[in-house]
Parts: sequence; structure tokens; C-alpha cells
Amino acid sequence: MGKSMGFEASNRTGSEIRKEFNLQVSTVDVDREAPVIVDLSIEIEAAPEIVWKIQTDIEQWPTWQKDISDAQLSGPVAVGSVFRWETHGLKIASTIREVVPKRRIVWGGPALGIEGIHVWSITPTPTGVLVHTTESWDGPPVAADPDGMRAALASSLEAWLAVLKTTAEAAN
Repeated sequence: MGKSMGFEASNRTGSEIRKEFNLQVSTVDVDREAPVIVDLSIEIEAAPEIVWKIQTDIEQWPTWQKDISDAQLSGPVAVGSVFRWETHGLKIASTIREVVPKRRIVWGGPALGIEGIHVWSITPTPTGVLVHTTESWDGPPVAADPDGMRAALASSLEAWLAVLKTTAEAAN
């Protein structure tokens, strides 16, 4: 895979990427046995604090992501907190599974028979940060069309990263 609009699809595993960027190894990961796993990264010229605030201010997602029409967090950004959000007409309830402030957040949950686990990491660089996201999807709808589901997930994550970059760099 190649580069496009500043983000990079990778065939490397999350552990290879963590090793390359000297990232902390965490206990929560995507489902490595899932039929669909997408890994993407983007460099953002903004301070880690800015990117973290934008990414974890869940109730503000609809203000900068046109595909998200609603987002409500019940409680703090902490392990066990649940947030409900709607994207492309799909209502999702996600549970936060791991938080390393300004560095990493993991959430997951079911939606229409798809079990998703989503890992986000923010790594400081000399010019800002590298944001890396990995998401896995499993379940009957995914097993029925893994290639189509992979393409849909990749497209969604590419759009998320691109708008996160634009929003964070404008706020920097």
C-alpha cells in the first residue's frame, strides 16, 4: 500500500510500529484474529495536547466530523465509561477500554452484529505527532463480506485522520 493525502496504510503489525516508534506496549489491543483489521497513520503538525483534546472531547466530534451527527459521553474519559454516537445513521455504544493520557485511547463495542475494537496512539515527533489507528471488525456481517467491510473501514478511518489533521493543525 502507498501514501495518500499524508496518511499511510501499513502492512506492518501494531507491535512492529510500536517498536519502530518506541511506543509503550499496552495490554489492550484489537482482535488480531478478526477478519478485518485496518492500520493507518498520519503525521500532524500540532502539539500532542491539542490532538489529544480534539480526539478525546467526544461530545465535540460532530463539530469537526461531518459524518458524526451525535456523540454523548457518560462520565469522564476513563476506562469503563460509555459513549453513544451516531455516524452515517448507525447508532453505536462504545466502551473505553484503555486510556494513557495524551498517548493512547482504546474503545470498542458492538454495532449491527459487528464487534469493533479501535486503538488510537499519539506519538510526539520533532514537528508534532504521529497518530496511528488500528481497528478490528468481527461478526457475521464482516465474515459475509470481509473485502467490502475492509474497504468501508479503511475509507472511514482515512477520512477521520484527514479531518483530525486539518482540525488540529488549525488549532495549533
